[in-house]
Amino acid sequence: MGIISFVGFTLFVAVIAYLSTLKTDEKSSDGYFLGGRSLTGPVIAGSLLLTNLSTEQIVGMNGVSFRDGLPIIAYEVVAAIAMVFTAFVLLPKYLKSGIATIPQFLENRYSKSTKTIVSLLFLLGYAISMLPTVLYSGALAINTMFDIPEALGVGPEQALWITVWAIGILGSIYAIFGGLKAVAVSDSINAIGLIVGGALIPIFGLMFIGDGNVFKGLNTLTTALPEKFIIIGGPDSDVPFWTLFTGMIIVNFYYWGTNQAIIQRALGAKNLKEGQKGLLLAAFIKILGPIIVVLPGIIAFYIFNGDLANADEAYPMLVKKVLPTAFIGFFAAVLFGAILSSFNSALNSSVTLFGLDFYKQYINKNASELKVVKAGKTFGIVLALFSMAIAPLLYGVEGGIFTYLQELNGTHSVPILAIIIVGIFFKRVTAKAANIAILFSVVSYLVTLYVLRPIALESGSYFPHFLHLMGIIFVIAVVIMFTVSAIKPRETVYTQEYTKQVDIKPWKYLKPVGYALIVVVVALYILLS
Repeated sequence: MGIISFVGFTLFVAVIAYLSTLKTDEKSSDGYFLGGRSLTGPVIAGSLLLTNLSTEQIVGMNGVSFRDGLPIIAYEVVAAIAMVFTAFVLLPKYLKSGIATIPQFLENRYSKSTKTIVSLLFLLGYAISMLPTVLYSGALAINTMFDIPEALGVGPEQALWITVWAIGILGSIYAIFGGLKAVAVSDSINAIGLIVGGALIPIFGLMFIGDGNVFKGLNTLTTALPEKFIIIGGPDSDVPFWTLFTGMIIVNFYYWGTNQAIIQRALGAKNLKEGQKGLLLAAFIKILGPIIVVLPGIIAFYIFNGDLANADEAYPMLVKKVLPTAFIGFFAAVLFGAILSSFNSALNSSVTLFGLDFYKQYINKNASELKVVKAGKTFGIVLALFSMAIAPLLYGVEGGIFTYLQELNGTHSVPILAIIIVGIFFKRVTAKAANIAILFSVVSYLVTLYVLRPIALESGSYFPHFLHLMGIIFVIAVVIMFTVSAIKPRETVYTQEYTKQVDIKPWKYLKPVGYALIVVVVALYILLS
């Protein structure tokens, strides 16, 4: 029965996604890369959520909450503020320029060299961190929940290789041959399934603790583990409280406002109003996200007495323990859809970046739109194979997969956010200043985190949390931009042109809904502190 429901739901999503592409011109750049600029608010919200909510989030964040409790919630609820900022400030700027990629926006604001550097950073980030971690965490979850090593008669690491390649090949077919429309539509269907299926896990977990009663289970959990429900992280926490005002802001504002794999969904909006509705709907659901990505980790800590060798196995072990057999096939299909979603979304964005920002720009300037799409697809196949080859090497990574991903992402999140924010608000900052700030940020962050930190920790010296480090380097990068531009400013003030590709009239309820979301986030911290 489980196999039938798994195959049935997976095929249902695939067929609906395929049918959705029949009316879109997949041979044009806008059709393939941006879904023909036809995406509506609910589709954008669903795609945003599922691109984000994959196994590196579900498995990784629950692994952190298993160890550390509620402070990890910051990655979810602060995201709502970042999405409000994107809806208010960034998306109107992007749609006004009619861009398909963030680097294209940077070319308009700064120069071709800035665009090239940032495109390269995005591609390296997807290849080295995002794509492999999605594949690894997804394979780990499926292997643990469904005893794949035992079924195949192989060890955990060998099973990981098999599952990674199976997921990678299927995800590549979606992303490379379907385009953004197929990705976005399949995301939206899977998002509903994931929210429903994901909510079942804490419900069944609390029922398990409370002898069939959810509220009794919650009372037992909070009484037995009160320290796990304090939202303010201490100095030794994975998310110390003061990092909310340094690196946490940078992580979320970069991710939801400038990360190509995420913002590409909003760039495909049929107009600004739909894009803003999509962002704010997603922001509201993100505030509820900890029920799925944090609470199960705490439940697992209680059920397993905190005794798991690998914290990243807390979530799949909990699912295996509490989910009734009848739901296994459906949940496997939903989880599989979530894995494919994040993988194919990052891969689709990589294909877009390469096709438009490298192939068309440097390799074949006179290429037809069909050739650009074909070149992007070829690159996507190579990138997918590379990601599948390195993903299993993450097995047993120190500190957990989620923290590993966030640390590595700082390499590109800090400089990209800095140059976009400064570029929008300060019209005389130059391309040279932006390029110097990028190079400084990348080199200083990598050297400090991966060379100086191990030396400091080994000698017993103090070393700042990596989120504080991101905040420090962000400030220095901004100072560098202002300093270089003060020495030799732009000859003319930058002015943005309106390409009129889509209507940029804002949603009439933008302000009340946006402000209400911010109030909810602040209230949540006050109530749980």
